[in-house]
Amino acid sequence: MCGIFAFLDVPRDLDRARALAVKQVAMLRHRGPDWTGTWSGGRAVLAHERLAIVDVQHGAQPLRSEDGTLALAVNGEIYNHRELRAEIGDRWTFATDSDCEPILPLYRLHGPRFMSKLRGMYAFVIADATSDQWMIGRDHIGIVPLYVGRTPDGAIAVASEMKALLAVCTSVREFPPGHYQTDSDPEPVRWWHPTWTSFDAVPDRDLDVGVLRDAFSESVHAHLMSDVPYGVLLSGGLDSSVVAALASRFAEQRVESDDQDRAWWPRVHTFSIGLPGSPDVAAAAKVAKALGTVHHAFTYTFQEGLDAIRDVIWHTETYDVTSIRASTPMMLLARRIRTFGVKMVLSGEGADELFGGYLYFHKAPDPRAFHEELVRKLDALHLYDCLRANKAMAAWGVEARVPFLDIRFIEVAMGIHARHKMAGNGKIEKRILREAFEGWLPPEILWRQKEQFSDGVGYGWIDGLKAHAESSVSARQLTDAAARFPIGTPKSKEAYVYRSIFDELFPLPSAAACVPSGPSVACSTAAALLWDPSLQQVVDPSGRAVRGVHANALDAPTRTVV
Repeated sequence: MCGIFAFLDVPRDLDRARALAVKQVAMLRHRGPDWTGTWSGGRAVLAHERLAIVDVQHGAQPLRSEDGTLALAVNGEIYNHRELRAEIGDRWTFATDSDCEPILPLYRLHGPRFMSKLRGMYAFVIADATSDQWMIGRDHIGIVPLYVGRTPDGAIAVASEMKALLAVCTSVREFPPGHYQTDSDPEPVRWWHPTWTSFDAVPDRDLDVGVLRDAFSESVHAHLMSDVPYGVLLSGGLDSSVVAALASRFAEQRVESDDQDRAWWPRVHTFSIGLPGSPDVAAAAKVAKALGTVHHAFTYTFQEGLDAIRDVIWHTETYDVTSIRASTPMMLLARRIRTFGVKMVLSGEGADELFGGYLYFHKAPDPRAFHEELVRKLDALHLYDCLRANKAMAAWGVEARVPFLDIRFIEVAMGIHARHKMAGNGKIEKRILREAFEGWLPPEILWRQKEQFSDGVGYGWIDGLKAHAESSVSARQLTDAAARFPIGTPKSKEAYVYRSIFDELFPLPSAAACVPSGPSVACSTAAALLWDPSLQQVVDPSGRAVRGVHANALDAPTRTVV
């Protein structure tokens, strides 16, 4: 991950704006500790903190046109950059092998319409010193964070994280995923228009799990683009284990040469973390042994996790209970990963939203309800799992890539009719994904039931957080919470602790409004709570709040691991 900061439509004194941009972007150096770059021209300033992963030697940013008048600051990866370079041909003189540089000629050739050509995760700002035109863009689903604000003198400020905007803006807001905005647009414009958002648009046809397997295999292969050592986050659950299995298959050859050359770092390193006795750590060790990865398992104590909470809230910029519970071990793991010289990891986020992996999906009454909940979950993913994976890893200069959320794979997965994805009635969640990778993993991993990450690291983690909050917050404080926190009012003592810390770190009311709030059980949306009266009586978002859904599940068949 990198960190970007920009001023656009600067009314006066560009030199002062540049000096301020250099100061503010330094707050994002944890995202990109390798190099700092700044460009100014016309009425714009772009600043960049780089995490060098592709074209380490030449890819420093902001990237510029040959005449220096057009500049780009981008945080992300463009996985189809070689395809785009071939399409652009001799209409542009490329200065680097950076995967992001094709954005510049695409903008000059096509204007904002080029967004649909990109395959990747990204947030960027383009500025033209000659015309004072600019463009802001964000990837399809919000894998990479982006925020905008207004300065007191009317300039637009853009940054990868809210913290860089607090001191210079009167208000901040999230820039929406799947949108772009130019200097002529009063508001962001949606560029991503998937057809599967409507249940009726998804054809009801037979399923070939081989097509699903091939599509995800291709996604993982594309996500291995790297000029630096990489790894895989391995919880021992289904999703991360499938990612690790595929990465192991492709690790021998270099993606950048179409698998014609040997990989620079052919051994796959896997990483796991949990409290002592964690079910995730034990399961991850089994997967690593079966796949033959170089595995690194870490433990942390409850007190170490508790001590990190304030830093976690500062880096993740949220007070959402589930996000903080899961972000804490993830951020502790990121620090350990960086000590190995690993800058990039693959992760399994997104599978639960594509296939209905959360336990409450067992309560879905019919395929339409199931599908519509998937759409709601994907729409909100940028506020939860994408935010957690990106910011918790970026806190220590590690980039998290999420092949389940690849724009091409999403089209395949969401083009599968929900009747094939339904859990309950003897079917385990994500069954079609498990069937697609039969023989690739130990059966006890392939058919392991869903564990939310904050549960799987060790049940004592959540129990300890609740106990700590119980002793820290009085009943009166919780009763009066709405008066102190009219935005995002906490409903539990644990939520009150996190909301209080957030308020100290991010005092702008508009910052609090960027964080989602509302009832949830096992990561459900509020709408899904209407599926079952029992869900409406639960106030804790842990996956353990949904019990007994596997009581009648079919026994998983025994498979041979290949």
